Amino acid sequence: MLAARAVVAGFTLITAPKTMTSVAATASSEPRGMHASASRDARSESPQQRLQKLLAVPGHHPSRVNDLLLLRPDTDVETVKEKSNNKHVVFFHGDIQNFQEDMALQPEGSQWLCWSLEQVALTLGRRFPDRHVWVVRASRMYLHKFSCYQNFVESNMFGAPEHSPYSTDFGAFLHLRALLSHGMERADLPHPLQPHGGADSLPSGFSLSLVGFSKGCVVLNQMVYELPGARADPQVSHFVKRITDMFWLDGGHPGGSETWVTDKQVLKELASSGVSIHAHVTPYEVCDPMRAWVGREHGLFIKTLEEFGACPSKKLHFEDEPPCIENHFRVIQEF
Repeated sequence: MLAARAVVAGFTLITAPKTMTSVAATASSEPRGMHASASRDARSESPQQRLQKLLAVPGHHPSRVNDLLLLRPDTDVETVKEKSNNKHVVFFHGDIQNFQEDMALQPEGSQWLCWSLEQVALTLGRRFPDRHVWVVRASRMYLHKFSCYQNFVESNMFGAPEHSPYSTDFGAFLHLRALLSHGMERADLPHPLQPHGGADSLPSGFSLSLVGFSKGCVVLNQMVYELPGARADPQVSHFVKRITDMFWLDGGHPGGSETWVTDKQVLKELASSGVSIHAHVTPYEVCDPMRAWVGREHGLFIKTLEEFGACPSKKLHFEDEPPCIENHFRVIQEF
């Protein structure tokens, strides 16, 4: 949510210090011939060569599309060679972050190229070397900097969400499932997820970890609100059961509340779901006196889950350093 933070605080990101340099990443756009390279032996490929851009992938409704980046797993990793690999990580980015070539054209984005979507995918690939890493680009970037995930949750132009319960017509779980299904098909992955259906529609060994950073956490929050209804729907419940972990990384958005979920009923559902919950924050978000509710909501999120018997992992990173945007981004590397 850093773009909105800059507006509130009365400064722009152009003035923020920049100490890291950009490392070029090459993402090949589709198509790769008649088929993508899923069947190719990737052991000779660099991480950049394993990165594939998939544009305008449809979700639950054909008109709702998102661009995706897919980083295929490192096939030299022993766990990949020994097992049928259908493990996936999905990342939802924050404000400013975009494809590298788009960020390079924007004054506020060019200084943060080391946190482009391509670079984040490569970072996550090192964190999860045995998994397919998917980076979902927000369907709209208002003023080239405010990420808006309106395909997953109703949002205003700045990306502030209006959360709602589960619906069979629209929602985060339905859109994500269809998006992954069509993305796997587009990338020619073996044993793809089916866009809808019960247990029989899920490939063997399929598992899913979800990671939200900054503004991207609104998607995870929406899923928490949808969880009671989704777990009761036989067409969605089996997909939800395959979610093993949810990571909240320094969540923030320009709204005045609900940066973290505090509704006790839906948090009770999350606590009983079996999902491993992780909350990693920095002083940039939870110690800002101008937005004190963020820290209070984060504390209530953790406390309520613990009261319901969950054991969320939690960490305040860089607590002895002054709050800064650089450390806000660095939580992506440190979690």
